[in-house]
Amino acid sequence: MSKADIASLKLLDERLRFLSAWTIHHANHVRDSADGLKVGGHQASCASMTAIMAALYFHALGPNDRVAVKPHAGPVLHAIHYLLGSQTLEQLKNFRGFGGMQSYPSRTKDRIPVDFSTGSVGLGVAITAFASLVQDYLTAHGLMAEEDRGRFVALIGDAELDEGNIYEAIIEGAKHDIRNCWWIVDYNRQSLDATTEERMFDRFDDIFATCGWRVVTLKNGALQRAVFARPGGKAIETWIAQCPNADYAALTYQGGAAWRARLNADLAGDKAALKIVADHDDDALARLMTNLGGHCLETLTEAFDAAQDDVPTFFIAYTIKGYGLPFAGHKDNHAGLMNPSQMAALRNSMNIAEGEEWQPLAGLGGNERPGVERLVASSRILREKRPRSFGKIEIPAIPAPEGAEQSTQAAFGRILLDLAKSGAPLADRIVTTSPDVTVSTNLGGFVNQRGLFKRRAMEDVFAKAKIPSAQKWFATNQGQHIELGIAESNLFLMLAALGLSGDLFGERLVPIGTLYDPFIARGLDSLNYACYQDARFLLVATPSGITLGREGGAHQSINPPLIALGQPGLRHYEPAFADELAVMMQEAFRLIDAPDGESTYLRLSTRSIQQVARAEDSWKNGALKGAYWLKQPTPGAEAAIVAMGALMPEALAAWEELSADIPGLGLLSVTSPDLLHRGWTAAQAGRWTGRSEPSHIETLLSDLAPRAGLVTICDAAPASLSWLGGVLGQRVAPLGVERFGQTGNLPDLYAAYRLDGAAITEAAAEILLTSS
Repeated sequence: MSKADIASLKLLDERLRFLSAWTIHHANHVRDSADGLKVGGHQASCASMTAIMAALYFHALGPNDRVAVKPHAGPVLHAIHYLLGSQTLEQLKNFRGFGGMQSYPSRTKDRIPVDFSTGSVGLGVAITAFASLVQDYLTAHGLMAEEDRGRFVALIGDAELDEGNIYEAIIEGAKHDIRNCWWIVDYNRQSLDATTEERMFDRFDDIFATCGWRVVTLKNGALQRAVFARPGGKAIETWIAQCPNADYAALTYQGGAAWRARLNADLAGDKAALKIVADHDDDALARLMTNLGGHCLETLTEAFDAAQDDVPTFFIAYTIKGYGLPFAGHKDNHAGLMNPSQMAALRNSMNIAEGEEWQPLAGLGGNERPGVERLVASSRILREKRPRSFGKIEIPAIPAPEGAEQSTQAAFGRILLDLAKSGAPLADRIVTTSPDVTVSTNLGGFVNQRGLFKRRAMEDVFAKAKIPSAQKWFATNQGQHIELGIAESNLFLMLAALGLSGDLFGERLVPIGTLYDPFIARGLDSLNYACYQDARFLLVATPSGITLGREGGAHQSINPPLIALGQPGLRHYEPAFADELAVMMQEAFRLIDAPDGESTYLRLSTRSIQQVARAEDSWKNGALKGAYWLKQPTPGAEAAIVAMGALMPEALAAWEELSADIPGLGLLSVTSPDLLHRGWTAAQAGRWTGRSEPSHIETLLSDLAPRAGLVTICDAAPASLSWLGGVLGQRVAPLGVERFGQTGNLPDLYAAYRLDGAAITEAAAEILLTSS
């Protein structure tokens, strides 16, 4: 860049520092408060990032680049878009207010374009690696032109590097040879509670280089480098390199006089070095000692310009937390807020008149303004949100696999295999992925048909040697399965990136991820992160429950239905029969490509059960709403069995046995506690807003007597269904699993955990006794 452009970038850096600080200050000190609570914000964390973001957004980034901004620098991103004209003053004034700019960048809730939501630290970093892989997938499959490709940039708070998911991601990225990634660390060496351990940053070079990344350390700014070249400068360079992080932060806060005293003491006897110190007054010495690479526009732009290939690059940008603010370097500055006097002093130092704080380029003189305006106008980043595209994928009818007896897990594999063979357009959009459980979750047939995705072809050595194997896994850039290592967080981040393909790249994919049901909990933060961004995918968790008898408690899930019950953006279905599964998979595919859709979680079982004969199809609508009467009760019946999933054979057998003693006994097949609960609470809220229609579960249970009893049974925590008693005030006898499982055959386990026919009979008797 020219010197004139660098000078203009420096002014933009200052303006971003002020605007982000003022936005936070206005919310806390100027705007009326309805609740009297602190609004909060992170002025110091913003200040350490403004130069990096100025260099990126007004110089380095192109229209196809996607950025994950560190959570606490969200106000800087909004300030950038305010200068670009794509953010409104009303939104800035309503920072952290209802309907205003969000605390942390949000894809779905912010007005400006946000490529990746951040807030749960570490996840916004890691998803960029998986998004890069998705870009390679789309390009290889002819769904994306070369000129539309971009780079994926993560702006990282240094404390985020304590998050383990980042290292899981770079290991996975190394396996897939990811490219076109920049990860830029704001190395201000201060976190919420402490000063960062400097010895760890000696290791990051090795960690990232081992995983195939280029490491670029931006430690010293141009001013420091010029001084280092003078006689005595090497001693100052060495002193800076060896100064402990905590000392450096404290001296920054204390200012020029403290720097002078410390340097004079530590460099005593080195006349040339001491002369450099003496040549600077206190203000100049403070500027010199804080002229780190992450605040130097010359250093930043040169580094970005030098990394224009596709090699993944890890930039370590040394910065000062709170740079340019009165609490720069102070260990308590993380959530610190400038008081009105300090804010006024900052405003005056930038020649901004009182009352002109919101003027985009206030304080810039006539000679400075044209250069700044030209840089703002020439910014190539995307200024408005990309339109969301839905309804482009044709969803065919999904027939149920034939077979008198089958498990839902096996049926899932056969449905996918049939789709893979069908040649339907939907099949070409499907991308499957799994954390090393592809075979054991019945994805093998689909992979045999469609192949593994690798940018570089990899032959099946066993097939070439004519060694018999059920798995015929060739790998090409046309494959449709992305195999992952055993890290569930990576699975959900991969699904998140695939599920955002329509929004990020304009080409919607249909991602299907499989894992063992109990291990959802391992990646729960990443799953929540994916749903928060409205990524669309189908999650298939199998096997589930203590029905996985021989594997023991470590592989037997208990609480995932409760997780699903409280997870926004994720619809839970637990089918008992193959025809239910087929209907649910068709609906899941529709929801992926529907404006009002969401992701779907299928909880499947390895238990092969007898399928039921259907006289007609009216059950399908109820199954998609969450429940239907498998055995219709007579009007006003005194009891019903309510069952879900793999325990349906026990429920049917108990229904047959009890029907003679309990006239009109019903059997309710619950396919989604999640949807039933949503519908119930929505109906309750609707009664106060003029909508009085009953919910689906209210309609179903109203077929019974008001004081009827419900025996609920599921291979999961009993609370998954026991809440049904609160819908109409009916009594409940809940059966389910509340202890860790163990190995055993199903009769023994079902008897021990009270999931068998005898337990249902006893529960029904309990209800009838208490009603008399």
